Amino acid sequence: MNYRVVCISRAAGAGGEQVGRLVAERLGFRYFDDEVIALASEKAGIDSAVVASAEHQSSLLSRLLDALVRPPMRMESYLTWRDSGEYYSREVLPSVDPPKEQLRRLIQEAIVEIAQRGSAVIVAHAASMALAGQRDVLRVLVTAPATTREHRLWLVNRLLPEEDYARAVAESDRERARYLERFFDIREESSIHYDLVINTEKLLIRQAVETIVTTVTA
Repeated sequence: MNYRVVCISRAAGAGGEQVGRLVAERLGFRYFDDEVIALASEKAGIDSAVVASAEHQSSLLSRLLDALVRPPMRMESYLTWRDSGEYYSREVLPSVDPPKEQLRRLIQEAIVEIAQRGSAVIVAHAASMALAGQRDVLRVLVTAPATTREHRLWLVNRLLPEEDYARAVAESDRERARYLERFFDIREESSIHYDLVINTEKLLIRQAVETIVTTVTA
């Protein structure tokens, strides 16, 4: 196995979360995403106001990593979910909102530490950029056209008009672009920032998962 870490960056509504969870299960890797790391910060008793203070970053990171390596948090519903031909279900909801500003730096540092430990699938905001240049990291972008992603989000519950989900996707894309420029000086995201780009408009979940697993284990 040439890769010890799979890093998945994803556009909102593209299905990167679902692909990442199933890849982790197939490879026997631990799964991490923004939500998991944010939950761990709560378990570690990290207050958002304290996170914003740079002088506490080292101790906070240690507490966060300790929380992450404790017995697995509730993920059974994710890992028992199987390919139904859909990228989202009522049990596995998509992530649209980025992590809060005060958690971003801490998450970025946690990503680097998690990668150093290996055997991990990391689905986190711009994680591929944080781990650029590491030879044992497979950097994957999971994406799809905006119209496809908007429709998927609407199909989950149909509580709001589809145009509301279109606005949510557009704002998420803008926020993602701002984040890449602010923290990594990337003015325009490109396919060359990744080792593998998967368009989930064309690939089923099982095809996307198989592509990544085959690349890792080849």
